[in-house]
Amino acid sequence: MSLISRIPREFYKLFTSKYTEYYMAFLVAIYEAMEQSYSVLGLTEKECRAVMNEKIAAEAILWDGENYDEEGVFLTRSNMASVCLKHFEDWGWLKQDYDETLNSYVVTFPEYSQMYVELFARLLDESDSQERESVLAIYSYLYTYSVDSEKNNEILKSALNASRRLVRMLVNMQDGMREYFDELSRQKNFKGIQDVLVKEINNSDSRKYAILTTTDSFYRYKEAVKELIVKNLDENEVRRRKKERELTGLEEGTPQYVRCVRAIRLCEEAADIIFRIERQSDVIERRYNKLIEQKTIFASRAAARIRYIMQEGADGDDRTAAFVSLLNRSGAKEEMIGALSEKIRMSTSWHLMTPDSLYRRKSGEKEAFVPQAVAEEEQNGTEEMDSFVLKPLYTHREIERFRRKNEQDGVFRVTRDTVRSVEDLEKLFFVWQEATETADGNGEIELGEEQESDSGFRYSTLTIRGRSDLKNG
Repeated sequence: MSLISRIPREFYKLFTSKYTEYYMAFLVAIYEAMEQSYSVLGLTEKECRAVMNEKIAAEAILWDGENYDEEGVFLTRSNMASVCLKHFEDWGWLKQDYDETLNSYVVTFPEYSQMYVELFARLLDESDSQERESVLAIYSYLYTYSVDSEKNNEILKSALNASRRLVRMLVNMQDGMREYFDELSRQKNFKGIQDVLVKEINNSDSRKYAILTTTDSFYRYKEAVKELIVKNLDENEVRRRKKERELTGLEEGTPQYVRCVRAIRLCEEAADIIFRIERQSDVIERRYNKLIEQKTIFASRAAARIRYIMQEGADGDDRTAAFVSLLNRSGAKEEMIGALSEKIRMSTSWHLMTPDSLYRRKSGEKEAFVPQAVAEEEQNGTEEMDSFVLKPLYTHREIERFRRKNEQDGVFRVTRDTVRSVEDLEKLFFVWQEATETADGNGEIELGEEQESDSGFRYSTLTIRGRSDLKNG
């Protein structure tokens, strides 16, 4: 009886349920727990419910207003494991048997159900296919066959299946790249282009592509695969001719004759499989080269789309592109950009983006290295005293207000109560500095004894007679 005839009719109810995603996760969790279990009979129903409850605690299940499943059972977090386990048994996903030793029911996966659950595990884990779908896997199978003394054709069949999976993966990657082409062409602003590029970089196909170009070393193993194909074909042809010569000296119907005929048939089958692997290898190489070309074209189209938006402007509320478009159409572009850079104080000088700004291949030969002697620094005997002069940290108005506050009848006097903070002490110094720098003989500056304010600041008393204009600070 074939496996498809063993599948019960209710088996496919799992795919029509609104909880299909959770059912798949539960089945994979039970399957993995059963592989790690020491029991040879399977997991008990209690253990299955415990595994599903752990999965329910980890999953963020969205409960709608009507939490009834397709069988009309009201679902909650407390009874979902029991309800799902009953559905799996009724629908044929799990098989229930009574174990007299454990005095409880144990569940196992039928053979047809295992195939689906293994597929669910692969769908839920993208990294599972990265090792199988690679040139390195094909190389490993061919090398194993070349050193195998039995020359088992099943190894070659595994290599053929691995090459077909790699072809399908490359085809899927090409289809995904074409979808990104369409999505990129629909974008009308910088944000949309950025989102498409980020999704293309972070998707699973890009990770597999990176494995092919780095870990898998596609081109290196591709040549090794071709060498192994030629080697296995030659060795297989030598074995076939040897068996044919032996066959002529054997009596028909004897065991030796039957074994020799079988060996010749296996050699012919191996040759056919190896030829198929060779054809698949050529297809893989063409697909891979086409994928690299598509990657390059995709990057160039993204750059062209960005240049188009900058020249023509973007639809919607993309003000950056609109501003750049206005600048390009204006006759005073240089003056506007210069004034803008002075206002916002850019840390680096502005520059316009040109078609060669995104990528430009280096041209010309490298300049030859010419060693130069280190020039001695000139020693200046006089110290630069101007660099030690304090610069005003306050505005002219603030210093003027401080001076008027401590003036009486045109005379500026510093008393014990003049300085109450660090700011007052600094303003006092600036007043004294400006008065000494602008003194022209008409004013009079007197320094008195040292004073200490209530705040702990020490300074000398100061009297300034005669008004001197302060410099702008």
